[in-house]
Amino acid sequence: MPSTSQSSLYPIGTPSQAWGEKEKSLWLNQQIIQRSYAEQVLALILDSASISAFIAANTADTRATTATQSNPHSEITPELELVHYHTLAYNTLHPGASDYPVYLFKSRHWDETKPNVLITGGVHGYETSGVHGAIRFLRTKAQQYCQHANLVIVPCLSPWGYETINRWNPNAIDPNRSFTYDTDVSSDTALQSNVQEAHALMAALSKLTINFQLHIDLHETTDSDNAEFRPALAARDGKSYDNWDIPDGFYLVGDTLKPQAEFQKAIIHAVSAITHIAPAGEQARLIGVPIAQFGVINYPTKALGLCAGMTDAPYCTTTEVYPDSPLVDDENCILAQVAAITSAIDFILKINN
Repeated sequence: MPSTSQSSLYPIGTPSQAWGEKEKSLWLNQQIIQRSYAEQVLALILDSASISAFIAANTADTRATTATQSNPHSEITPELELVHYHTLAYNTLHPGASDYPVYLFKSRHWDETKPNVLITGGVHGYETSGVHGAIRFLRTKAQQYCQHANLVIVPCLSPWGYETINRWNPNAIDPNRSFTYDTDVSSDTALQSNVQEAHALMAALSKLTINFQLHIDLHETTDSDNAEFRPALAARDGKSYDNWDIPDGFYLVGDTLKPQAEFQKAIIHAVSAITHIAPAGEQARLIGVPIAQFGVINYPTKALGLCAGMTDAPYCTTTEVYPDSPLVDDENCILAQVAAITSAIDFILKINN
């Protein structure tokens, strides 16, 4: 895992100099819409009338603010309530960009005797199975789990990142390093920040005042991490970053302060029936981090501003699917995410009985 000065390899910026507004603008102007949030995400969670309203509100002619009155898709259980918690007003960024409403689903009949579960996907919009794994669970498994747990499901936090297949938001900021309380999430400040994707959700959850027992955050590790995103990070920050081998298979990132080894083990066991688990690489590491147990590394999630550290849930984990493996396809990746979710909830239900 050699240390490589990636900043000198990236086409934007000057080596060893952090980006200013000019470089960030150059980067933003290179981003293009490559797929549709409305057609690939909203169409699976909202009814057709809501999708039509979204499209009409974001035409080049009207540039109107997206309507917030939406209804859930008929295949989503009525036991879950649809909540529009924010709209990312990005329609003037570049051709094709739009306003992006973001939604969560929560148990309609909250039961204080049940464990509270948070499922988040699409913090990094380009990590496709994180979004569609959350949606697949929402449409196929959520109803049965509503009987035993209170659920909050956020399918896609970063829709602009989804459409542009990007790790960052339009301000060249990684949302998954931005779940920090350096902004007052109890006020509108969060909704006006330059990292709305993170702070808007934090504000919404703060208003719900829920203490979660479980938080599972759905991600992927892709070959583009080394090909594009780490070189871009090095260039943006004017620094050198270690390059690492991309793990070949599924793994988890637990919390250094509350690793919960048996919990992580249960998820790895369940997912291993769906897809292969990443073996340790050089020096018994995954993405440069020493393995804590088979298929698991640990990060200081709250200190790093990771989504998984956003709450004080005693059980938290981040999934990492490897979609570029020749051994998997899109469906396999989605099913791996669903297996991770269900096994995590099953573990919580078991220890609560």
